Amino acid sequence: MNHNNNKENLETATLGAGCFWCVEAIFQRLKGVHSVVSGYSNGHVQNPTYKQVCGGNTGHAEVAQITFDPSVISFEELLEVFWTTHDPTTLNRQGNDVGTQYRSGIYYHNDTQKAIAEKSRQEVAPTIWNGNITTEIEAIDNYSAAEDYHQNYFNQNGSQGYCAYVINPKVQKMKKKFGERLKEEYQ
Repeated sequence: MNHNNNKENLETATLGAGCFWCVEAIFQRLKGVHSVVSGYSNGHVQNPTYKQVCGGNTGHAEVAQITFDPSVISFEELLEVFWTTHDPTTLNRQGNDVGTQYRSGIYYHNDTQKAIAEKSRQEVAPTIWNGNITTEIEAIDNYSAAEDYHQNYFNQNGSQGYCAYVINPKVQKMKKKFGERLKEEYQ
């Protein structure tokens, strides 16, 4: 393996698309993604707990913070997967997961990501979804990693009910559409 694993070349994307277990499971399967950390972003409480976030009063979104190599997978390509694997037309909801913590959001790390996100929301999302795109695009703010038991969740708990019935269908849909972008171990 002669990959250039130069950490300076890596970038970070932070995406909210419903339950972070789903988002993590999808993005960690893509070539060029080095790590995915489930966490909380863009709320007003410092280092909230899962229980606090689920209470709906911290203002946080459940997010996946994705470290990726843009020479292998671009931010635009990450956003194409993002639009395809969740419903950005349902405000504060994905399926049966309801609440502001499940909102659709792109939390940009620089002006370039902001511009790409806005263009993608206008040009790519409407080719996939009919309806009003509710995805917010905001600067990353007050991010913290979720508790350890939330990390690598689907890979460690794949037979658990939520994983089997909610996450696995999303992963299968992603594999069907983006199969050529999958890491070898997930093909």
